Amino acid sequence: MAFTGRLSRRSFMRGSSALGVASCGSVWGGKLLAATDLPDPQSVLDQISISQYVREDYRKLYNMSDDKPIWDSSKDWIRTVDWDAVRAQLAGTTVRFAVGAADAESAAEGLAPFEALSGIKVELVPIPDDSFYDKALAEFISGNASFDALQFFSPWLGDFAAPGFLHPLQEFADKWKLPLDDFYDTYRLNYGYFNGQMYGIPFDCDIQMVHLRKGYVEKVLGGPIDKANSVPTYDELIRLSGELNKVEPGVSGIGIMAAPGFWSTYTWEHISAQAGMMLFDENWEPIFNGDAGMKGMEILLALSKNANEGMAGAGWPENRAAWLGGQVATNISWQDSGTQAMRPDQSQIVGDFVTIYEPRIAGGRFAPPNVAGSTSCVAASAQNPEGAFLMLAFLTTSSIMAMNEANANGVAPGYKSVLQNPNLQEVSQPAKVWGDSLEHAWCSPRLPGAFPIEQAIGNEINRAVVGQISAKEALDNAAAAVKSIMESNGFYQGNDPVNYAETAPGLYVGEGKALPF
Repeated sequence: MAFTGRLSRRSFMRGSSALGVASCGSVWGGKLLAATDLPDPQSVLDQISISQYVREDYRKLYNMSDDKPIWDSSKDWIRTVDWDAVRAQLAGTTVRFAVGAADAESAAEGLAPFEALSGIKVELVPIPDDSFYDKALAEFISGNASFDALQFFSPWLGDFAAPGFLHPLQEFADKWKLPLDDFYDTYRLNYGYFNGQMYGIPFDCDIQMVHLRKGYVEKVLGGPIDKANSVPTYDELIRLSGELNKVEPGVSGIGIMAAPGFWSTYTWEHISAQAGMMLFDENWEPIFNGDAGMKGMEILLALSKNANEGMAGAGWPENRAAWLGGQVATNISWQDSGTQAMRPDQSQIVGDFVTIYEPRIAGGRFAPPNVAGSTSCVAASAQNPEGAFLMLAFLTTSSIMAMNEANANGVAPGYKSVLQNPNLQEVSQPAKVWGDSLEHAWCSPRLPGAFPIEQAIGNEINRAVVGQISAKEALDNAAAAVKSIMESNGFYQGNDPVNYAETAPGLYVGEGKALPF
């Protein structure tokens, strides 16, 4: 199946490296030094700093400095790994890294310090962005992929891991002491593991959240916003967004992504998860067309009456533009809508918004949705799998991921030690609520065929949003389509490609936990 046209949420942020390193120049010039000429590791690590990696205007805006670290050095892998041991074993080897063609230049710059630290040369393998899945899959099938490592949309993990295209990573993680316990469970389990084996290191760690314009919402509420209690339920969000439709000409009550395909799926999953919805039972039979999924549809359709014009064709680019441009009074979107709204070069609503705890549904649960994101993996056919693992560990280390968040470039950290850091919370408005929410996150399973499943569900939901069919018809149609996709991927034949018991712990991590508010 062709997945052309899937737009990365990071593709709008070309001013920063898609690999997570700000385009600020480097003392290594992007060239690998001779193995005998490698610099002292500490001198390289000292340059991986706020003053070198975070944009100057953002540093000034939020008084960021190297004296106010936004990560924990004791848990930052690049500062705890033994680089001398890495060099002794792997200096002089090469890693081939598949990247989207548009990101190749910034990737080369971002990898220069890794080359200086490790002595490993990184050879970039550019792949056109709109055919990355198809090209990667074709190379995997050939058994002789042109790359050792790649980063990709996390729902594809099942497509690549189930057929054996990915190299297990647990041995490397243990050997080089990767701090897996610092990742929130939802990212570690869903971006890192498949059928109980480790195949990935979480990279872009997303969650969807609800954002409010303070001025408009406080006017309607008659007082300041309480992040947990001002909009405690989706019923209240429906009421509030209806009132906000009247607050100012040209401003809609709520921003919603309801375009055909996975955009609609994510919005519906976001809401339905709060009603207790799960996509499948333990036999991988679709059950999302039951009461909880229907409750999500009813709420989505009610909210759509108060939504921005064109929401039935809106994906993230349109939603982002409406939110940052001040055209919606509330918004259901990813966490970076809260960080980017703080940055004057990206936002017209600086200082006039807040990200709140997820509204609840009576009889449901607090289940903030971990949807989308990306993961970092090594090909089973890699010529240098250990070097590839080390490169990916470098790119996903907590200090670099913290500075991604400070740069508001859309590449999100998944580390407890980052999101719970008070200095990071000063430069990322949603970080506190985001981190609290991750302890209760909901996530869809990483299945072979996950992307066409998301597309099929969302196409039917969009038809209901525009009034072509009923909510019940939409979910029943989607369930039938998903059952067919599952069958074509080897399910229901006595030996399912995905073990439900191994997968279940990551689908909802909040069971039995006290709420954070």
